[in-house]
This record gives sequence, structure tokens and C-alpha cells, in this order.
Amino acid sequence: MNSNTPIRVLVAGLGNMGMSHALAYHNNPGFEIVGLVNRSKRELPPELQGYPLYPEFEPALKETRPALCSINTYSDSHADYSVMAFEAGCDVFVEKPLATTVADAERVVAAAKKHGRKLVVGYILRHHPSWMRLIEEARRLGPPYVFRMNLNQQSSGSKWDVHKALMQTTPPIVDCGVHYVDVWCQITDAKAVEVRGMGLRMTDEVGPNMYNYGHMQVLFEDGSVGWYEAGWGPMMSEMAFFVKDVISPKGSVSILVDANAKSDDIDTHTKTSVIRVHSAETGPDGSFIRPDQDLSMSGEPDHQKLCDLEQAYVLKAIREDIDLTRHMNDAVQSLRICLAADESVRTGQPVRL
Repeated sequence: MNSNTPIRVLVAGLGNMGMSHALAYHNNPGFEIVGLVNRSKRELPPELQGYPLYPEFEPALKETRPALCSINTYSDSHADYSVMAFEAGCDVFVEKPLATTVADAERVVAAAKKHGRKLVVGYILRHHPSWMRLIEEARRLGPPYVFRMNLNQQSSGSKWDVHKALMQTTPPIVDCGVHYVDVWCQITDAKAVEVRGMGLRMTDEVGPNMYNYGHMQVLFEDGSVGWYEAGWGPMMSEMAFFVKDVISPKGSVSILVDANAKSDDIDTHTKTSVIRVHSAETGPDGSFIRPDQDLSMSGEPDHQKLCDLEQAYVLKAIREDIDLTRHMNDAVQSLRICLAADESVRTGQPVRL
């Protein structure tokens, strides 16, 4: 491929993330959208209205013959669509989670390697300058770590409808949890050894085998521990819905969210406002030697800009032939941990990894 030739991309799934990614491709001259796929009709922004729209992925793949498939459908289709795209000679961007089982995630990675294609998984926080800084500051402190994170969403109306649709296949601690577990694994190089989980179905609006509130605890081989909490629905509290702390013997790094932020605002999920770095070092009198340092994150990218950055990385990975082995392995590992938490919720037993 000529480095100046736009990459032909087929975008499957036009929900919140799929629509944002489609706009990112539209606005990046390195891509050429050859088709959009969505099972149901939905209103498109003016920028996307001129592209062919298909109701099914496989016929669209055969007809448009893209070089890249962007898969942003529900989680249970990610693995099959990705493998189908690799077999058609395409590179793949797939939204998280990579699959709904570890076996399927490994099947996708194996297909990418077999066909010599690129696989980028939608871990959007990896492209966020503030989260990259959080990881850098935490690694500077050193292990063992305590990770304390959550993202609860008090959703109603159309946003609750989206959550209910997601929970047809994936619980909140898996759907959102893979992001934050991935962050933990980037901070500590240690392997997770045990996962514990608990969950509760708090409404009849989700299936009898699904739960809309979950909590996981993860133990790492270096002694680090972490918990993650996620709940969706109109019953969720807005109190302390956004906790992002990393603690070590040398101090802590925390994200401070805007006091007026709302839990169902998608920009709130990535905006950091301020990163606070705290040193535990004390002087002879036992008082702290230095005050906390607040790092202002003003001017950070909004949700659409983050999607733009993520797809710019996809373009770079393809054109510069970036080795994505670690990226793919990390995606499987974070999914493995979150699915172990789901198993623990359902069995009531810890899961050894």
C-alpha cells in the first residue's frame, strides 16, 4: 500500500463508540469509509449521510472489500466478525471487550497472527495524555500498589436503554472493567494470581442471569491488590461514583473529578480535571516534607478527540508496521481477569489464575 493512499475502512456498529469512530475516520484523510453497518436504521450526522449503509456485516464485507474493519457492535459478535475480517485480508480495530470468553479472545489473536494482520483493541485510555501521566507517576512510586477504582453510572431514559442492551451479553464489571484492569497491569508488571467478585441484580429490567452492579478484587504476585466497582441504572447513587486512586508505600496518585460532573456524561468517564500526587515522605517531626502536587489537566481531549487519537494510532500501526504483540496479549490478560471476576460472582468462589 502506498503510504499516501487512504485506508479503506468498513465501520460496523453505530452506537456511541461506533459513531464517534466513524466520525474519526471521516475527518482523517488517511482513511476512506467504504460502508457503514448497523442492524437497525438510525439517524446519522450530516457528515456520515453520504456513505453506503448495510444491515449485515458479512455481505458488506464481501461487497466493499475494505482494508480495515472497525468493529463496534455488541460484544458477542466481536470475535466472529474479527476472524471473518482477518480471513478476508483485513486489519481490525475492535472495541473492548475483545470477546465474551477468553477462548474467543485467544482465537482472535491467533487469527491476527496467522494472517499477518494488525489488531488494535479499543482501550481508549491508552491514548489519553492524562491517564498516561497517571501511569507514569504511579510507576515512579513503585510497588506494591493498592488500586481503588470505580465507575458507577446513574443512567435513565435512552442511556439506560443502552446499558440494558449491553447487559444482554456483558455485565458492567467486564464491559468497563477491562479499561481499568488494563491500567493496573500497565502500572505493575506483576501477574494477577487471584480474582474475587460479587454482584447483584437490582432490577427486573435485566435478564435473570445478569447483574447490573458488580465489584471485583484482584491480587497480584508482587503483593499489589486492587478493587473495581461498576453499577448501571436509575437506582445508582451519584455519590463517589468516580474513584481513581493508586496508592503505594511511597505515596499516592489520584484523579480528582469536577464536583459538578454527572455519572452518565460520557466525557466524565475520561476527563481527569486534576491529578494529585501525594508523597508519604515525612521529616524528623513526623510531618510531611512536601505538599501534595496538583497537576492541572486543562485542555485535555474530549471524547471525540480521544476517538480521533485512537484511530490515528490505528493508522500509524498499519503504515509503520508497529509490533502489536504486547498490545494483543494485554487485551487478553485484562479480559481474563474481568471474566474471572464474573465467574466468581456467579459461583461465589475465588478464581485462581
